[in-house]
Amino acid sequence: MEIKVNFLDKLRLEAKFDDFTVIADQPIRYKGDGSAPGPFDYFLASSALCAAYFVKLYCDTRNIPTEHIRLSQNNIVDPENRYQQIFKIQVELPADISAKDRQGILRSIERCTVKKVVQTGPEFVIEEVENLDADAQALLTLNSDSAASTYIAGKDLPLEQTIANMSGILAGLGMKIEIASWRNLVPNVWSLHIRDAHSPMCFTNGKGATKESALASALGEFIERANCNHFYNDQFWGEEIANAAFVHYPSERWFKPGKKDALPKGLLDDYCLEIYNPDGELRGSHLYDTNSGNTERGICALPYVRQSDGETVYFPTNLIDNLFLSNGMSAGNTLAEAQVQCLSEIFERAVKREILEGEIALPDVPAEVLAKYPGIVAGIAELENQGFPVLVKDASLGGEFPVMCVTLMNPRTGGVFASFGAHPSLEVALERSLTELLQGRSFEGLNDLPRPTFESNAVTEPNNFVEHFIDSSGVVSWRFFSAKADYEFVEWDFSGEGENSNADEAATLFGILEDLGKEVYMAVYDQLGATACRILVPGYSEIYPVDDLIWDNTNKALAFRADILNLHRLDDAGLEALLERLEDSELDDYTDIITLIGVEFDENTDWGQLTILELKLLINLALQDFAAAKEQVEAYLQYNENTVERGLFYQALNVVLEVLLDDELELDDYVVNFRRMFGNPRMDAVLGSVDGSVRFHGLTPTSLQLEGLDRHQRLIDSYKKLHVARAKVAPLE
Repeated sequence: MEIKVNFLDKLRLEAKFDDFTVIADQPIRYKGDGSAPGPFDYFLASSALCAAYFVKLYCDTRNIPTEHIRLSQNNIVDPENRYQQIFKIQVELPADISAKDRQGILRSIERCTVKKVVQTGPEFVIEEVENLDADAQALLTLNSDSAASTYIAGKDLPLEQTIANMSGILAGLGMKIEIASWRNLVPNVWSLHIRDAHSPMCFTNGKGATKESALASALGEFIERANCNHFYNDQFWGEEIANAAFVHYPSERWFKPGKKDALPKGLLDDYCLEIYNPDGELRGSHLYDTNSGNTERGICALPYVRQSDGETVYFPTNLIDNLFLSNGMSAGNTLAEAQVQCLSEIFERAVKREILEGEIALPDVPAEVLAKYPGIVAGIAELENQGFPVLVKDASLGGEFPVMCVTLMNPRTGGVFASFGAHPSLEVALERSLTELLQGRSFEGLNDLPRPTFESNAVTEPNNFVEHFIDSSGVVSWRFFSAKADYEFVEWDFSGEGENSNADEAATLFGILEDLGKEVYMAVYDQLGATACRILVPGYSEIYPVDDLIWDNTNKALAFRADILNLHRLDDAGLEALLERLEDSELDDYTDIITLIGVEFDENTDWGQLTILELKLLINLALQDFAAAKEQVEAYLQYNENTVERGLFYQALNVVLEVLLDDELELDDYVVNFRRMFGNPRMDAVLGSVDGSVRFHGLTPTSLQLEGLDRHQRLIDSYKKLHVARAKVAPLE
């Protein structure tokens, strides 16, 4: 994690990381003001807090209350060497906690990350650099033999060269990539989380049988998502980019809607229109892109090559972003390598959907077949040793598709996790199923898995598949676990041979889609220095329902974004118009404003927690409609989760509105004790909100220029690096 430090007045320092700011000072005896803890105090507190976190985690997973558990830490300093210290952590436990759990709680503290890092002994490297931001590879390290050449199935170059090439590309873009975490819970299963140090919202996860393969996976996914703009999906890119020579790619084209908002000619082809506009309800305005919000330019569309005949078809960026998410995008050392990965993932998601929604029972992989892959067997055996039964299934549907499945059961909670993997090689598909199962997860994280159900509606509900796509946390049918399989096991093999294996495998996978009667469309992106492709298979590889283009389109943000960002500048007429649009939209009151308008507010601010309900409430307050505000305050207090401070503000507001709306009560009779209960600063904000002197309490003013929104500005900074690189290498078409 990158921590940037700013020098403030006197001895005060400011450390900034992610969305947090920490202030440090020195005690008065050391010539400070004593306004904040000192750096070493934070260090001491970190180990105590980390220990308490692991205690809390242990207790929460076993439904053990923590109200009466007490924890403290003392550091005992050696009088002859102040750098030699003993950290004594003590825990006081209630009498009703069992002996087994007492030992478990103590063992959980042993897992404290701060403790382990200190005990291992971190290495400090202190150096001078010309430019902090230019040292783009400083945080991406992996101690491996640079002279080694480790080949794995599916990669056209050795892992070491793949990692070096991709790291260099990201460094060339000015992106400082940091490894945030590693996990290796069982043998031959590694995963890690990497992110852009400047904009941590740009992150990916990698998985593999080794550290190197997991890092290559994470870097490949990072480059894939950068090439395909996926990090910035649904976000507002600002007015500068919205009015630039191009918004998404130099090859984009803009189409003006026809008369009566008709779809413009030249957009999509007849095959796609049958899928995306079967009833003629899709209008041009449904396809304005969310990122620019520049409706005057029209509909932004990108060229894709139809694989059946090589013709170019233009797909609206809005349609791609709304329906496909990250499905069908990949990067590789070669185009063929990227295509195999792309198509494999498309089959993985499509077959997974067919199996889950059809409640299909899959055949077990015979023990003698599984024994051919001892590395995978070792990982599964360790999961079994940890108390998690594992089922290994053939998901090829009778040898038709290159898909495998590993399913984990958690007897402690009754939850299950069905993990799928795909690749032309059965071994690689099986390895991917296992590594996907544990990617980014701890054993404690396996306690949150959903329980199977016999309720078919819960399994076939569209959002269930979305949950499976995002993190495989959707519901699985009990019928999936039937010992009577719907298909026979097939020891399938779609892999190629020799130097052209990836090209042969890509041709095989394209052939499966052709046999299914599917049209396939592909775009290749190589302007950033790496080869990536995005493949769309209309009617097959979508993640969200096609109806979302009409009923839940992300470009609904365009009806609200400008007014919400300019909230403090709106007069009463503007506020009334905004409120009316919010009511007419029939949007869920608990939708957060971040999602609604595509702007990344700091989640630790009131803007970051703001929902449509609270926004309506604050608008009604500004309009002095106390009856409507009172009703919304009550709903907020009953159902909304927010900070303690925000909750107390609305508790105070609720009682003030209660008095104001009661003709028999006088506010002056209660103010003194309201102030004693809620404090003067909070009551000043409440009373100001009802008399009009305070508007939109807690929401700092901003605008379409996004001033004060550091988190979102860092996201745009990240995108601009890609935008500049594309402008340099690709002429406008």
